[in-house]
Amino acid sequence: MAEQFHTLVVRVENKPGVLARVSGLFARRGFNIQSLAVAPTDNELFSRLTIVVDAESAPMEQVVKQLDKLINVVRIQELSPGDSVSRELILVTVNLTEGSEDNIMREIESFDANVLSVGDKKIMVSLSGPPEMINEFETVLEKYGIVEVQRTGIVALATIAK
Repeated sequence: MAEQFHTLVVRVENKPGVLARVSGLFARRGFNIQSLAVAPTDNELFSRLTIVVDAESAPMEQVVKQLDKLINVVRIQELSPGDSVSRELILVTVNLTEGSEDNIMREIESFDANVLSVGDKKIMVSLSGPPEMINEFETVLEKYGIVEVQRTGIVALATIAK
């Protein structure tokens, strides 16, 4: 089965408007961004974008060619699943109903998630891990009634060569 998504790491100049130009390029070309995470690097002159692109909407060669044309793009790297580590963070608030507390706690513990806040009728938890695990965790919690959810988007690094 072919991959559904491409993960790109794009090093850009840390200047106003760069993110708008990158996202505008994707919009103009009809490329669908599945996930986007942006942060400055250890060098304040640059930022790092981790972009997960829908493979069906965007042939990788075309995406790279278009990104490479942008003046503020310094480096583009494609991360293949076998040669990289991807993680995502989820924060989720779930309803606590009478009798559901023990079941919810078992689910939270089974994923090694962290309880962040507990109220009379709600609980907030966090979990970081591979995107597939985050999807599964969110699905499990849906049956209890998700009040609010926030996901960071995928961040990824190439694995360390041996």
